[in-house]
Amino acid sequence: MTNEIAIEGLYIYGIIPTHDGVVQFEKLEDTNVFIVPFQEVSAIVSKKSIVDYRQLETQPLARLLLDHQKTIEGLMNMGFTTIIPMRIGTFADNTSGVLSILEKGYELFTEIFGKATNLLEINIVASWSDFGQILAEIAVNPQVLEMKEKIENSGIAITESDQLSIGYLVKTKLDERRDEYATKMINALSPFCQTTKQHEVQNDQMVSNTSFLLEQGQLALLEKALNQLDESLNGQLNLKWVGPLPLYSFYTMEVKELYFEEIELAKNELGLNNSTSEKNIQQAYLDKAKLFHPDMNPSDDAVVMFKRIKKSYHTMLDYITSVKPESREEQFSLSIDAVDKNLFFLKIKE
Repeated sequence: MTNEIAIEGLYIYGIIPTHDGVVQFEKLEDTNVFIVPFQEVSAIVSKKSIVDYRQLETQPLARLLLDHQKTIEGLMNMGFTTIIPMRIGTFADNTSGVLSILEKGYELFTEIFGKATNLLEINIVASWSDFGQILAEIAVNPQVLEMKEKIENSGIAITESDQLSIGYLVKTKLDERRDEYATKMINALSPFCQTTKQHEVQNDQMVSNTSFLLEQGQLALLEKALNQLDESLNGQLNLKWVGPLPLYSFYTMEVKELYFEEIELAKNELGLNNSTSEKNIQQAYLDKAKLFHPDMNPSDDAVVMFKRIKKSYHTMLDYITSVKPESREEQFSLSIDAVDKNLFFLKIKE
């Protein structure tokens, strides 16, 4: 059995403006991170063995995530107030690879810095203080009681289907209660924020998991409004907030890699020529979609073909992002030489 040889590369934590203060850059000398500059932006990197984070088991992935977050938040504490985080697990082979990423994403980075200066993120998780009490209140909801009474008075033994129906109704009422309180929180706090982003709740006891994007000067007002909200709810919710954080939820960047083979397949699926435009791609997709859309052609083969066409369309949209044509009508090439020059691009992670 042979051991795999670890290949060292550069792990990219985030992007900062190159013109940040000299004092902050001097502080990096005492850390294991350093900068790779390109014009007005710089990447914060460290030397690490290259790994595919998607293949990592839970514990190594958790360590990578913790190092990623601690490093970025440590940079904020050093005075790097505006950091564009990179997606966890972003590596480059060497300095040249980092410079390619900075050059490719330069316009996007500078655009984000123009928007994100002096902004920060606060994450607030709300959960029920007494989940059992909430369930007890839902159990005596008129609709729930009516359904139970109807089932009990049917004269037939309660079936598994009956139990599922009751459970579904209880879940629906719980979701309605959760949405009601989540809306109260958003309404109370959003006046102090530029925007918010809802994250998935992990269980029924969690009411909301929300990130707020706000100016640094609004932080005290947000905290005051959160305390007032807590008082008005009479302790029905546990409100836990974390921050200030880098702009993880709003401006985390990811490197999207393309392959000539998938571009070529998408081109053939949509019936495109080597010279095309965004307008032509959209029209080709619409024409094909009409032929194979399940509403028009419900056969199994058509459904499969429709999915392939949709995937090809999104592949071409990604390639357009990489090429960056000036207008929807502008022609660009899908030849192998042209594609080879545009095999990766950067985007804000969804």
